[in-house]
Amino acid sequence: MGHQLAGRGARDHEHDHGQEHVHDDGHDHGHAHGPDHGHEHEHPATALGRLRHALSDFFGGHTHDAVDQIDGVLEANRAGQRTLVISLVGLAATALVQGIVVAFSGSVALLGDALHNVADALTAVPLLVAFALARRPANRRFTYGYGRAEDLAGLFVVLVMALSSVLAAYEAVTRLLHPRPVFHLWLVAAAAVVGFVGNEVVAEYRIRTGRQIGSAALVADGLHARTDGLTSLAVLLGAGGVALGWHWADPVVGLVITVAIASSLRSAVIQVGARLMDAVDPQLVDRATEALSTVDEIELVRELRIRWIGHTMRAEADVAVSRSLSVETAHDIAHHAEEHLLTLVPRLTAATIHVSPSGAHTTTADKASHP
Repeated sequence: MGHQLAGRGARDHEHDHGQEHVHDDGHDHGHAHGPDHGHEHEHPATALGRLRHALSDFFGGHTHDAVDQIDGVLEANRAGQRTLVISLVGLAATALVQGIVVAFSGSVALLGDALHNVADALTAVPLLVAFALARRPANRRFTYGYGRAEDLAGLFVVLVMALSSVLAAYEAVTRLLHPRPVFHLWLVAAAAVVGFVGNEVVAEYRIRTGRQIGSAALVADGLHARTDGLTSLAVLLGAGGVALGWHWADPVVGLVITVAIASSLRSAVIQVGARLMDAVDPQLVDRATEALSTVDEIELVRELRIRWIGHTMRAEADVAVSRSLSVETAHDIAHHAEEHLLTLVPRLTAATIHVSPSGAHTTTADKASHP
């Protein structure tokens, strides 16, 4: 019995063995194993093509969950872009207000905070580019599409966070060694509050959206905004200390906040680094394994791999079935397994199922499972 492949969200797999599946309806099926069996048309590779295919199936009487899957991916892209544009405008406005106050007060600390906000706003640009690229269809060069551009944007965010922490430390040390007078402390304090509130709102918005759509880069960008909010809070505390005659208060608090920025940087590095290494939550693997195990006739899940492509996931599985089953039955099992995965695993948009006869390619793990 040859192996069976099923996939959604990529080009259909061509049948490597030259076999044609003959179903009870009398139609020959020489195409790859797409997400649904029992019909003779191919599934397009692009998101728009898949949408047209799904709508065609719907009006033709064939029903499956492709529309929901495609709409979910497109909506995730739109949500990410919407979040980035809104946060870009919000942080730009915050930096503008702080810049005006800097012109009147001469506060170096507030100037640094305004620069941090400008840098944070600019991190939205590569992420917007990444989300735009993610909408492009896969091709012969980028066979998995352009979703990983999001991870590259996450690296840029991490670099900007690192630069912000170095800049904050430099400004704090310089201010400590060379104290400067600050005027209009109440304006400085008000601008610091504006900076803190603006950054915290943007941070919460980015982090929430990033977690909803599974974007590590957007979460990292939200963490960056949160660190800049802490910097704004440091400016407020520093202004209060200066008002009490503690001229060293502002730079000392700035150093403390630098440590907080470094802590957030560490979290962002771990999250983005894990995504670059194709790490997934082990509980997600357990859930996918359970979904495959619920399919009738599957005796063993021999291997399961899941990886992120931007803020969506792909899965590859090798399952074992009885040697007595026909190729056509194994074909159907592969599609049923795929449907179970797409239904039960969130943000999974494509799956490839390899069906092997029980006992083939026996591994140590298989022997341990079936002594």
